[in-house]
Amino acid sequence: MNVIEFSHVSKRYGSLRALDDVSFTIARGEIVALLGPNGAGKTTAIEIVLGLRHPSAGTVRVSGDLPGSVEARGRIGATPQNTGFPDTLRVREVVAFAGSHYRHSRDVRDTIAAFELETIAEKKIGDLSGGQQRRVALALAFVGDPEIVVLDEPTTGLDIEARRALWEQLRACVGGERTALFTTHYLEEAQALATRIIVLAAGAVRFDGSPNEFRATLGRRRIEYVGAGGVAVSLTADDPDEYVRALVRDAVPFRDLLVTAPSFDDVFLHLVGGSK
Repeated sequence: MNVIEFSHVSKRYGSLRALDDVSFTIARGEIVALLGPNGAGKTTAIEIVLGLRHPSAGTVRVSGDLPGSVEARGRIGATPQNTGFPDTLRVREVVAFAGSHYRHSRDVRDTIAAFELETIAEKKIGDLSGGQQRRVALALAFVGDPEIVVLDEPTTGLDIEARRALWEQLRACVGGERTALFTTHYLEEAQALATRIIVLAAGAVRFDGSPNEFRATLGRRRIEYVGAGGVAVSLTADDPDEYVRALVRDAVPFRDLLVTAPSFDDVFLHLVGGSK
């Protein structure tokens, strides 16, 4: 069953076209990373799913309902890119308040434990670090026990250790019957979490498929070795086997040969024209 459906969606802001005839569907249980350079239309797409903006053309449905309707809002939990919690409220109060908006919310204590907020549950929001506030924001997306979670740059501003800790918490909370749609600028994050990747560039879909299919779009392989005089060589080749056979055939000295598949960065830059 599809829980999010975009059908020929366009969104204009004056002369700027943020989305241009975008179509895709997301099935129940998928974890979808929405990637693209700045200005690609990712946040606009997220805001349309949440009912915060309306398309200029085309249709969007959330489990068959219009985004922003009472029915759709009851199925979605969200973490926006920017949050503005009242500084004087305590963590437990904020989580409980968010959960009160859902018909069948999770237990507040269980949610606080799931996102490792026990030691700061009685602290005021204004006294928390940026990383702690981000964990609170993620907890709010799940406290309502929603069918769909929408996360806009969920780990933005965190160091790599904090990001990886949150990945573990997210893995435990998504998948199965719950669907997740998230944007990120960290390609490692998409690789770690997503079961499917959609790439937007200039408001249009440039790629839609699995992480393995994503890598396969760039057939070239990277070849690295140490050549004559200890010079490090790094290049890409469509047929790495033939390249290495040519080295041997031509008696070119080399050592420490390494042949690898394209990185997520390589593929992403190929798809969006070099703009990250």
